[in-house]
Amino acid sequence: MNFNNLNIDKDTLNDLMKTAQEMQKKMQGIQQDLSNTEVTGEAGGGFVKIIMNGRFVAKRIFLDPSLLKENKQVIEDLIIAGINDATRKVEKLSQDKLLSMSKQAIPSDVSGSKGTGTAEK
Repeated sequence: MNFNNLNIDKDTLNDLMKTAQEMQKKMQGIQQDLSNTEVTGEAGGGFVKIIMNGRFVAKRIFLDPSLLKENKQVIEDLIIAGINDATRKVEKLSQDKLLSMSKQAIPSDVSGSKGTGTAEK
């Protein structure tokens, strides 16, 4: 691949590389933060609660004792609904964190206008 025709000066390229490295570090921090964050998915008005971390790992499940009197299919359906609720919450949390990071990480001179020799008058 030939990059000679891109017309990007060395300083701009270095700035872009630095920004990419900073974004990678922030992404690793977000992944660690998500691993340590827990959400609670609920179903059946709170009769089923699924605790899941931000990496989509189910950590705990709580069933209201009165639920155990129900038939097996009802319990299974509520567990699935609780897992799906927790999954949606983790997805939203992840999206929010990534959106926040991307808003902070986009440099103002990413267009390559820096160092082109043009000056505003």
